[in-house]
Amino acid sequence: MPRQLYVFDPPERFVAGTVGQPGDRTFYLQASGGGRLVSVALEKVQVAVLAERLEELLEEVRRRGVGDVPAVAPKELEDTAPLDIPVDEEFRVGSMGLAWDGEDELVVIEALAQQETEDESELIEPLSEVEDGPDALRVRITADAARAFVKRAERVVAAGRPPCPLCGLPLDPEGHICPRQNGHRR
Repeated sequence: MPRQLYVFDPPERFVAGTVGQPGDRTFYLQASGGGRLVSVALEKVQVAVLAERLEELLEEVRRRGVGDVPAVAPKELEDTAPLDIPVDEEFRVGSMGLAWDGEDELVVIEALAQQETEDESELIEPLSEVEDGPDALRVRITADAARAFVKRAERVVAAGRPPCPLCGLPLDPEGHICPRQNGHRR
């Protein structure tokens, strides 16, 4: 089946965000531009890892001096607005890929839909140019926009439930059953 490839080069907006209350949030990557809006669902840990790897990529580009990468995100690119509505999930992210396009000095981010296969040789790699395979969201953004994305993604991840001071697991408003307290409520 031909895959749906959602390409934003560049997007007017590319952010990570959530819908729901802490403890029951759904995380999304959302890209918009040219009258289109695409939202893909993913796990909290995927947002955290994407932000971390994106930061590492930007630092490596800066260290090597192969691109104009700012040390911090420009204040004017800070995005604190909620996700655009409607938030209609196109697919659930299975894997992601990152790349630096040195010619255009852009960061390329691709999120692939989960793949239903037991044979690992049939898995499609992110950032590959194939006609058949899982749907994908691909964005090409400046280093400034990537820094702003990282800052927002870190804020979104940190906005969840506070950790238990004993075990580090998230605390619900009514507490939680703490393994460090032998299963008693904290």
